[in-house]
Amino acid sequence: MIELEHFPYKNILVLGLAKSGTAAAKLLLRNQCFVRVNDYSSSKEEAHVQKLMEQGAEVIVGAHPLTVLEDIDLIVKNPGISYENVLLVEAQNRDIPIITEVELAGKLAPEQSVIGITGSNGKTTTTTLVEEMLQKSDLPVKLAGNIGTAATEVAQTLEADDHFLLELSSFQLMGIDTFHPHVAALLNVHAAHLDYHGSMENYVQAKANIIKNQTAEDYFIYNMDDTVVTRIASEAKAKLIGFSTQQKHVPGVWMDEDYFYFKEEKIVSRKSIRLVGNHNLENIAAAIAIVLSAGGSKDGVRKVLQTFSGVKHRLQFVQAVEDRLFYNDSKATNMLATEKALQAFEQPTILLAGGLDRGDDFHELIPFLSHVKSMVVFGETKEHLQSLANELHIHVETAMNVEEAVNTAYYISTANDVILLSPACASWDQYSTFEERGDLFIQAVEAL
Repeated sequence: MIELEHFPYKNILVLGLAKSGTAAAKLLLRNQCFVRVNDYSSSKEEAHVQKLMEQGAEVIVGAHPLTVLEDIDLIVKNPGISYENVLLVEAQNRDIPIITEVELAGKLAPEQSVIGITGSNGKTTTTTLVEEMLQKSDLPVKLAGNIGTAATEVAQTLEADDHFLLELSSFQLMGIDTFHPHVAALLNVHAAHLDYHGSMENYVQAKANIIKNQTAEDYFIYNMDDTVVTRIASEAKAKLIGFSTQQKHVPGVWMDEDYFYFKEEKIVSRKSIRLVGNHNLENIAAAIAIVLSAGGSKDGVRKVLQTFSGVKHRLQFVQAVEDRLFYNDSKATNMLATEKALQAFEQPTILLAGGLDRGDDFHELIPFLSHVKSMVVFGETKEHLQSLANELHIHVETAMNVEEAVNTAYYISTANDVILLSPACASWDQYSTFEERGDLFIQAVEAL
Protein backbone atom coordinates (compact mmCIF):
# COMPACT_ATOMS: atom_id res chain seq x y z
CA MET A 1 0.00 0.00 0.00
CA ILE A 2 1.26 3.49 -0.89
CA GLU A 3 1.75 5.71 2.18
CA LEU A 4 1.31 9.46 2.67
CA GLU A 5 4.65 11.27 2.53
CA HIS A 6 5.51 14.75 3.82
CA PHE A 7 2.00 15.08 5.27
CA PRO A 8 2.12 17.95 7.78
CA TYR A 9 -1.07 17.23 9.73
CA LYS A 10 -1.31 15.01 12.81
CA ASN A 11 -4.77 15.57 14.32
CA ILE A 12 -7.53 15.18 11.78
CA LEU A 13 -11.31 15.35 11.91
CA VAL A 14 -13.10 13.21 9.33
CA LEU A 15 -16.53 14.81 8.98
CA GLY A 16 -19.10 12.43 7.50
CA LEU A 17 -18.45 8.79 6.78
CA ALA A 18 -20.05 7.10 3.76
CA LYS A 19 -17.52 5.63 1.29
CA SER A 20 -15.09 8.53 1.05
CA GLY A 21 -15.00 9.35 4.77
CA THR A 22 -14.46 5.74 5.79
CA ALA A 23 -11.67 5.31 3.23
CA ALA A 24 -10.00 8.57 4.31
CA ALA A 25 -10.15 7.61 7.99
CA LYS A 26 -8.58 4.21 7.31
CA LEU A 27 -5.78 5.80 5.29
CA LEU A 28 -5.01 8.37 7.98
CA LEU A 29 -5.03 5.75 10.75
CA ARG A 30 -2.58 3.62 8.76
CA ASN A 31 -0.33 6.66 8.56
CA GLN A 32 -0.22 7.08 12.36
CA CYS A 33 -2.47 10.15 12.48
CA PHE A 34 -4.89 10.85 15.32
CA VAL A 35 -8.31 10.53 13.69
CA ARG A 36 -11.58 11.80 15.11
CA VAL A 37 -14.67 10.79 13.17
CA ASN A 38 -17.91 12.75 13.41
CA ASP A 39 -21.04 11.54 11.59
CA TYR A 40 -24.60 12.69 12.27
CA SER A 41 -26.52 9.67 11.01
CA SER A 42 -24.27 6.70 11.84
CA SER A 43 -24.34 4.66 15.05
CA LYS A 44 -21.47 3.01 16.92
CA GLU A 45 -23.12 -0.37 16.37
CA GLU A 46 -22.54 -0.29 12.59
CA ALA A 47 -19.80 -2.61 11.38
CA HIS A 48 -17.70 0.00 9.55
CA VAL A 49 -17.84 2.32 12.58
CA GLN A 50 -16.83 -0.52 14.90
CA LYS A 51 -13.89 -1.30 12.62
CA LEU A 52 -12.65 2.30 12.75
CA MET A 53 -12.87 2.28 16.54
CA GLU A 54 -10.88 -0.96 16.68
CA GLN A 55 -8.21 0.69 14.51
CA GLY A 56 -7.93 3.59 16.94
CA ALA A 57 -10.32 6.27 15.72
CA GLU A 58 -12.23 8.42 18.19
CA VAL A 59 -15.85 8.25 17.03
CA ILE A 60 -18.58 10.79 17.81
CA VAL A 61 -21.95 10.13 16.19
CA GLY A 62 -25.52 11.44 16.33
CA ALA A 63 -24.65 15.15 16.59
CA HIS A 64 -22.10 17.76 15.49
CA PRO A 65 -20.82 19.28 18.78
CA LEU A 66 -18.28 22.08 18.39
CA THR A 67 -16.02 20.21 20.79
CA VAL A 68 -14.99 17.89 17.93
CA LEU A 69 -12.85 20.78 16.64
CA GLU A 70 -10.60 20.81 19.72
CA ASP A 71 -6.91 20.28 18.85
CA ILE A 72 -7.75 19.57 15.18
CA ASP A 73 -5.22 20.57 12.46
CA LEU A 74 -7.23 19.53 9.40
CA ILE A 75 -10.77 18.53 8.40
CA VAL A 76 -11.48 15.95 5.70
CA LYS A 77 -15.16 16.42 4.92
CA ASN A 78 -17.68 14.37 3.00
CA PRO A 79 -18.23 16.22 -0.31
CA GLY A 80 -21.99 16.41 0.27
CA ILE A 81 -21.74 18.34 3.55
CA SER A 82 -22.39 22.03 2.96
CA TYR A 83 -19.86 24.64 4.00
CA GLU A 84 -22.82 26.28 5.78
CA ASN A 85 -22.67 23.46 8.37
CA VAL A 86 -22.07 25.07 11.77
CA LEU A 87 -18.94 23.00 12.35
CA LEU A 88 -17.41 24.07 9.06
CA VAL A 89 -18.32 27.73 9.62
CA GLU A 90 -16.58 27.61 13.00
CA ALA A 91 -13.60 25.75 11.50
CA GLN A 92 -13.18 28.51 8.92
CA ASN A 93 -13.33 31.09 11.73
CA ARG A 94 -10.50 29.19 13.42
CA ASP A 95 -8.51 28.90 10.14
CA ILE A 96 -8.62 25.10 10.18
CA PRO A 97 -8.01 23.84 6.62
CA ILE A 98 -10.89 21.90 5.06
CA ILE A 99 -10.32 19.40 2.25
CA THR A 100 -12.16 16.55 0.56
CA GLU A 101 -10.90 13.00 0.18
CA VAL A 102 -9.80 13.66 -3.43
CA GLU A 103 -7.06 15.96 -2.11
CA LEU A 104 -5.68 13.09 -0.02
CA ALA A 105 -5.81 10.78 -3.04
CA GLY A 106 -3.82 13.31 -5.05
CA LYS A 107 -1.05 13.18 -2.46
CA LEU A 108 -0.74 9.43 -3.01
CA ALA A 109 -0.74 9.43 -6.81
CA PRO A 110 2.16 10.38 -9.10
CA GLU A 111 1.08 13.62 -10.79
CA GLN A 112 1.78 12.32 -14.29
CA SER A 113 -0.73 9.53 -13.73
CA VAL A 114 -3.83 11.58 -12.84
CA ILE A 115 -6.68 12.17 -15.30
CA GLY A 116 -9.53 14.26 -13.89
CA ILE A 117 -12.90 14.69 -15.61
CA THR A 118 -15.64 17.09 -14.52
CA GLY A 119 -18.66 18.85 -15.98
CA SER A 120 -22.34 19.42 -15.29
CA ASN A 121 -23.47 16.65 -17.63
CA GLY A 122 -21.90 13.60 -19.25
CA LYS A 123 -19.18 12.85 -16.67
CA THR A 124 -20.02 9.20 -16.15
CA THR A 125 -20.39 8.32 -19.84
CA THR A 126 -17.20 10.18 -20.77
CA THR A 127 -15.20 8.66 -17.91
CA THR A 128 -16.40 5.17 -18.79
CA LEU A 129 -15.46 5.70 -22.44
CA VAL A 130 -12.00 6.92 -21.42
CA GLU A 131 -11.43 3.91 -19.15
CA GLU A 132 -12.30 1.46 -21.92
CA MET A 133 -10.31 3.35 -24.57
CA LEU A 134 -7.19 3.33 -22.39
CA GLN A 135 -7.64 -0.39 -21.76
CA LYS A 136 -8.01 -1.05 -25.49
CA SER A 137 -4.84 1.01 -25.96
CA ASP A 138 -3.06 -1.50 -23.67
CA LEU A 139 -2.54 1.16 -21.01
CA PRO A 140 -3.25 0.17 -17.37
CA VAL A 141 -5.93 2.33 -15.75
CA LYS A 142 -7.64 2.45 -12.36
CA LEU A 143 -10.96 4.25 -11.96
CA ALA A 144 -12.31 6.08 -8.89
CA GLY A 145 -14.02 9.19 -7.58
CA ASN A 146 -17.60 10.30 -8.08
CA ILE A 147 -18.25 7.23 -10.23
CA GLY A 148 -18.44 4.96 -7.19
CA THR A 149 -15.13 3.91 -5.59
CA ALA A 150 -13.39 6.10 -3.03
CA ALA A 151 -10.36 7.82 -4.55
CA THR A 152 -8.01 7.16 -1.62
CA GLU A 153 -8.90 3.47 -1.60
CA VAL A 154 -7.79 3.13 -5.22
CA ALA A 155 -4.85 5.54 -4.98
CA GLN A 156 -3.12 3.34 -2.40
CA THR A 157 -3.02 0.47 -4.92
CA LEU A 158 -1.51 2.39 -7.86
CA GLU A 159 1.43 0.83 -9.64
CA ALA A 160 4.13 2.64 -11.58
CA ASP A 161 2.47 2.54 -15.02
CA ASP A 162 -1.14 3.02 -13.92
CA HIS A 163 -3.29 5.87 -15.15
CA PHE A 164 -5.41 7.16 -12.25
CA LEU A 165 -8.78 8.12 -13.76
CA LEU A 166 -11.14 10.23 -11.64
CA GLU A 167 -14.68 11.42 -12.23
CA LEU A 168 -14.92 14.61 -10.15
CA SER A 169 -17.91 16.55 -8.86
CA SER A 170 -18.00 20.25 -8.01
CA PHE A 171 -18.42 19.21 -4.35
CA GLN A 172 -15.13 17.29 -4.46
CA LEU A 173 -13.27 20.03 -6.34
CA MET A 174 -14.25 22.69 -3.80
CA GLY A 175 -12.06 20.86 -1.28
CA ILE A 176 -8.73 20.67 -3.10
CA ASP A 177 -5.50 22.50 -2.39
CA THR A 178 -2.59 20.86 -4.25
CA PHE A 179 -4.51 18.27 -6.31
CA HIS A 180 -2.90 18.23 -9.75
CA PRO A 181 -4.25 16.24 -12.72
CA HIS A 182 -1.85 15.81 -15.62
CA VAL A 183 -4.86 15.65 -17.96
CA ALA A 184 -7.91 17.66 -16.86
CA ALA A 185 -11.20 17.84 -18.75
CA LEU A 186 -14.13 20.21 -18.34
CA LEU A 187 -17.07 18.97 -20.41
CA ASN A 188 -19.62 21.76 -19.89
CA VAL A 189 -20.99 24.08 -17.21
CA HIS A 190 -24.73 24.55 -16.68
CA ALA A 191 -26.52 25.82 -13.59
CA ALA A 192 -26.59 22.98 -11.07
CA HIS A 193 -26.36 22.46 -7.30
CA LEU A 194 -26.81 26.19 -6.70
CA ASP A 195 -28.54 25.41 -3.39
CA TYR A 196 -25.18 23.95 -2.27
CA HIS A 197 -22.82 26.46 -3.87
CA GLY A 198 -24.92 29.56 -3.18
CA SER A 199 -24.34 31.17 -6.58
CA MET A 200 -23.44 30.37 -10.16
CA GLU A 201 -20.13 32.16 -9.65
CA ASN A 202 -19.20 29.79 -6.80
CA TYR A 203 -20.26 26.76 -8.84
CA VAL A 204 -18.13 27.86 -11.81
CA GLN A 205 -15.15 28.44 -9.53
CA ALA A 206 -15.50 24.95 -8.10
CA LYS A 207 -15.39 23.47 -11.60
CA ALA A 208 -12.45 25.70 -12.54
CA ASN A 209 -10.46 24.33 -9.59
CA ILE A 210 -9.62 21.32 -11.74
CA ILE A 211 -6.94 23.42 -13.51
CA LYS A 212 -5.72 25.56 -10.61
CA ASN A 213 -2.51 23.54 -10.09
CA GLN A 214 -1.79 22.58 -13.68
CA THR A 215 1.41 23.71 -15.40
CA ALA A 216 2.62 24.07 -18.97
CA GLU A 217 3.53 20.36 -18.90
CA ASP A 218 -0.12 19.33 -18.49
CA TYR A 219 -3.18 19.17 -20.75
CA PHE A 220 -6.56 20.85 -20.40
CA ILE A 221 -9.34 19.33 -22.51
CA TYR A 222 -12.15 21.84 -22.90
CA ASN A 223 -15.48 22.31 -24.67
CA MET A 224 -15.03 25.00 -27.32
CA ASP A 225 -18.82 25.34 -27.70
CA ASP A 226 -19.43 26.32 -24.06
CA THR A 227 -18.81 29.99 -23.30
CA VAL A 228 -18.22 29.44 -19.58
CA VAL A 229 -15.70 26.68 -20.29
CA THR A 230 -13.86 28.75 -22.90
CA ARG A 231 -13.58 31.60 -20.40
CA ILE A 232 -11.99 29.20 -17.90
CA ALA A 233 -9.68 27.87 -20.64
CA SER A 234 -8.43 31.39 -21.33
CA GLU A 235 -6.86 31.37 -17.86
CA ALA A 236 -5.34 27.88 -18.07
CA LYS A 237 -1.57 27.34 -17.89
CA ALA A 238 -1.72 23.88 -19.43
CA LYS A 239 -1.63 22.94 -23.09
CA LEU A 240 -5.12 23.45 -24.52
CA ILE A 241 -6.84 20.68 -26.48
CA GLY A 242 -10.35 21.71 -27.51
CA PHE A 243 -13.29 19.66 -28.70
CA SER A 244 -16.35 20.81 -30.60
CA THR A 245 -19.47 19.33 -32.16
CA GLN A 246 -20.38 22.63 -33.83
CA GLN A 247 -17.11 24.03 -35.19
CA LYS A 248 -14.92 22.42 -37.84
CA HIS A 249 -11.14 22.29 -38.34
CA VAL A 250 -10.38 23.23 -34.73
CA PRO A 251 -7.02 22.44 -33.04
CA GLY A 252 -8.45 19.43 -31.28
CA VAL A 253 -11.38 17.05 -31.83
CA TRP A 254 -14.21 17.96 -34.20
CA MET A 255 -16.65 16.24 -36.50
CA ASP A 256 -18.48 16.58 -39.79
CA GLU A 257 -21.41 14.55 -41.10
CA ASP A 258 -19.27 11.45 -41.60
CA TYR A 259 -16.26 11.38 -39.26
CA PHE A 260 -14.70 12.46 -35.97
CA TYR A 261 -11.28 14.07 -36.46
CA PHE A 262 -8.30 14.88 -34.28
CA LYS A 263 -6.98 18.06 -35.83
CA GLU A 264 -7.11 17.05 -39.52
CA GLU A 265 -6.77 13.29 -39.08
CA LYS A 266 -9.82 11.03 -39.42
CA ILE A 267 -10.33 9.02 -36.24
CA VAL A 268 -13.59 7.12 -36.59
CA SER A 269 -16.60 6.95 -38.90
CA ARG A 270 -19.76 8.22 -37.23
CA LYS A 271 -21.75 5.41 -38.87
CA SER A 272 -19.65 2.83 -37.03
CA ILE A 273 -20.32 4.33 -33.58
CA ARG A 274 -22.70 2.26 -31.46
CA LEU A 275 -23.54 4.92 -28.85
CA VAL A 276 -26.70 6.84 -29.77
CA GLY A 277 -27.99 10.30 -28.93
CA ASN A 278 -26.93 13.78 -29.98
CA HIS A 279 -26.03 14.57 -26.36
CA ASN A 280 -23.41 11.79 -26.53
CA LEU A 281 -21.54 13.41 -29.43
CA GLU A 282 -19.99 15.83 -26.95
CA ASN A 283 -19.02 12.96 -24.64
CA ILE A 284 -17.43 11.07 -27.53
CA ALA A 285 -15.44 14.11 -28.69
CA ALA A 286 -14.21 14.77 -25.16
CA ALA A 287 -13.20 11.15 -24.62
CA ILE A 288 -11.18 11.09 -27.85
CA ALA A 289 -9.34 14.25 -26.83
CA ILE A 290 -8.62 12.96 -23.32
CA VAL A 291 -7.37 9.55 -24.43
CA LEU A 292 -5.10 10.84 -27.19
CA SER A 293 -3.66 13.45 -24.81
CA ALA A 294 -3.02 10.73 -22.21
CA GLY A 295 -1.07 8.58 -24.67
CA GLY A 296 -3.85 6.29 -25.83
CA SER A 297 -4.04 4.96 -29.37
CA LYS A 298 -6.39 5.82 -32.22
CA ASP A 299 -7.01 2.11 -32.66
CA GLY A 300 -8.06 1.82 -29.02
CA VAL A 301 -10.47 4.73 -29.50
CA ARG A 302 -12.00 3.13 -32.59
CA LYS A 303 -12.42 -0.31 -31.02
CA VAL A 304 -14.40 1.10 -28.11
CA LEU A 305 -16.63 3.42 -30.13
CA GLN A 306 -17.57 0.60 -32.48
CA THR A 307 -18.78 -1.58 -29.58
CA PHE A 308 -19.68 0.65 -26.61
CA SER A 309 -23.46 0.83 -26.22
CA GLY A 310 -23.74 3.12 -23.23
CA VAL A 311 -23.46 3.28 -19.46
CA LYS A 312 -25.97 1.04 -17.75
CA HIS A 313 -29.41 2.66 -17.37
CA ARG A 314 -28.34 5.71 -19.42
CA LEU A 315 -29.74 5.16 -22.92
CA GLN A 316 -28.10 1.73 -22.80
CA PHE A 317 -28.58 -0.58 -25.77
CA VAL A 318 -29.70 -3.90 -24.29
CA GLN A 319 -30.13 -6.16 -27.32
CA ALA A 320 -32.13 -6.79 -30.47
CA VAL A 321 -34.99 -9.27 -30.33
CA GLU A 322 -36.55 -10.20 -33.68
CA ASP A 323 -35.16 -6.93 -35.10
CA ARG A 324 -36.70 -4.85 -32.29
CA LEU A 325 -34.06 -2.66 -30.62
CA PHE A 326 -34.39 -2.42 -26.83
CA TYR A 327 -32.90 0.56 -24.94
CA ASN A 328 -32.74 1.01 -21.18
CA ASP A 329 -32.88 4.65 -20.07
CA SER A 330 -34.18 4.05 -16.55
CA LYS A 331 -31.98 6.92 -15.31
CA ALA A 332 -34.44 9.27 -17.07
CA THR A 333 -36.26 10.28 -13.90
CA ASN A 334 -37.50 13.60 -15.31
CA MET A 335 -38.94 14.90 -18.56
CA LEU A 336 -35.76 16.64 -19.73
CA ALA A 337 -33.89 13.33 -19.72
CA THR A 338 -36.71 11.62 -21.64
CA GLU A 339 -36.75 14.44 -24.19
CA LYS A 340 -33.02 13.85 -24.84
CA ALA A 341 -33.59 10.11 -25.17
CA LEU A 342 -36.42 10.57 -27.67
CA GLN A 343 -34.23 12.89 -29.73
CA ALA A 344 -31.70 10.09 -30.12
CA PHE A 345 -33.99 8.19 -32.51
CA GLU A 346 -35.73 8.86 -35.81
CA GLN A 347 -37.28 5.44 -36.46
CA PRO A 348 -40.68 4.36 -35.05
CA THR A 349 -40.45 4.15 -31.28
CA ILE A 350 -42.51 2.53 -28.54
CA LEU A 351 -42.05 4.54 -25.35
CA LEU A 352 -42.27 2.85 -21.95
CA ALA A 353 -42.91 5.53 -19.33
CA GLY A 354 -44.37 6.18 -15.91
CA GLY A 355 -43.54 6.16 -12.23
CA LEU A 356 -43.78 8.37 -9.17
CA ASP A 357 -46.42 11.11 -9.47
CA ARG A 358 -44.83 14.48 -8.64
CA GLY A 359 -47.62 16.47 -10.26
CA ASP A 360 -45.72 17.07 -13.52
CA ASP A 361 -47.51 18.23 -16.67
CA PHE A 362 -46.34 15.79 -19.34
CA HIS A 363 -47.40 18.12 -22.16
CA GLU A 364 -43.75 19.25 -22.24
CA LEU A 365 -43.00 15.96 -24.01
CA ILE A 366 -45.29 16.73 -26.97
CA PRO A 367 -42.62 18.23 -29.32
CA PHE A 368 -40.54 15.05 -28.93
CA LEU A 369 -43.26 12.44 -29.56
CA SER A 370 -43.68 12.80 -33.34
CA HIS A 371 -42.00 9.45 -34.09
CA VAL A 372 -43.57 7.61 -31.12
CA LYS A 373 -46.03 5.11 -32.60
CA SER A 374 -47.17 3.64 -29.27
CA MET A 375 -46.78 4.16 -25.54
CA VAL A 376 -46.91 1.59 -22.75
CA VAL A 377 -47.46 3.33 -19.41
CA PHE A 378 -47.23 2.12 -15.82
CA GLY A 379 -46.91 3.36 -12.26
CA GLU A 380 -48.66 6.22 -10.48
CA THR A 381 -48.54 8.47 -13.55
CA LYS A 382 -49.95 5.99 -16.05
CA GLU A 383 -53.36 7.68 -16.24
CA HIS A 384 -51.79 11.09 -16.91
CA LEU A 385 -49.59 9.62 -19.64
CA GLN A 386 -52.49 7.65 -21.08
CA SER A 387 -54.51 10.85 -21.29
CA LEU A 388 -51.64 12.57 -23.12
CA ALA A 389 -51.36 9.71 -25.62
CA ASN A 390 -55.10 9.78 -26.28
CA GLU A 391 -54.97 13.54 -26.81
CA LEU A 392 -52.24 13.05 -29.45
CA HIS A 393 -53.93 9.99 -31.01
CA ILE A 394 -50.94 7.81 -30.08
CA HIS A 395 -51.80 4.17 -29.48
CA VAL A 396 -51.42 3.47 -25.74
CA GLU A 397 -51.46 0.41 -23.49
CA THR A 398 -51.27 0.25 -19.71
CA ALA A 399 -49.19 -2.22 -17.71
CA MET A 400 -48.86 -3.16 -14.05
CA ASN A 401 -45.09 -2.71 -14.01
CA VAL A 402 -42.00 -2.41 -16.21
CA GLU A 403 -41.74 -6.18 -16.76
CA GLU A 404 -45.28 -6.38 -18.12
CA ALA A 405 -44.60 -3.25 -20.18
CA VAL A 406 -41.73 -5.03 -21.96
CA ASN A 407 -43.95 -7.92 -23.00
CA THR A 408 -46.76 -5.63 -24.10
CA ALA A 409 -44.38 -3.47 -26.14
CA TYR A 410 -42.89 -6.50 -27.83
CA TYR A 411 -46.28 -7.87 -28.92
CA ILE A 412 -47.47 -4.55 -30.40
CA SER A 413 -44.13 -3.85 -32.13
CA THR A 414 -42.89 -4.64 -35.61
CA ALA A 415 -39.41 -5.20 -37.03
CA ASN A 416 -36.99 -2.23 -36.79
CA ASP A 417 -38.96 -0.52 -34.00
CA VAL A 418 -37.09 0.98 -31.06
CA ILE A 419 -38.54 -0.07 -27.69
CA LEU A 420 -37.34 2.56 -25.24
CA LEU A 421 -37.66 2.58 -21.47
CA SER A 422 -37.37 6.26 -20.59
CA PRO A 423 -39.83 6.78 -17.74
CA ALA A 424 -39.75 10.60 -17.26
CA CYS A 425 -40.50 9.79 -13.60
CA ALA A 426 -38.71 8.64 -10.48
CA SER A 427 -38.98 4.95 -9.65
CA TRP A 428 -40.01 5.12 -5.99
CA ASP A 429 -43.69 4.31 -6.43
CA GLN A 430 -42.81 0.70 -7.37
CA TYR A 431 -39.01 0.29 -7.12
CA SER A 432 -36.39 1.29 -4.58
CA THR A 433 -34.06 2.77 -7.22
CA PHE A 434 -33.92 3.52 -10.94
CA GLU A 435 -31.24 0.82 -11.11
CA GLU A 436 -33.68 -1.80 -9.85
CA ARG A 437 -36.24 -0.67 -12.44
CA GLY A 438 -33.64 -0.83 -15.21
CA ASP A 439 -32.38 -4.25 -14.14
CA LEU A 440 -35.92 -5.66 -14.24
CA PHE A 441 -36.35 -4.17 -17.74
CA ILE A 442 -33.15 -5.91 -18.87
CA GLN A 443 -34.24 -9.21 -17.35
CA ALA A 444 -37.63 -8.97 -19.07
CA VAL A 445 -35.95 -8.28 -22.43
CA GLU A 446 -33.58 -11.21 -21.97
CA ALA A 447 -36.55 -13.45 -21.07
CA LEU A 448 -38.06 -12.73 -24.49
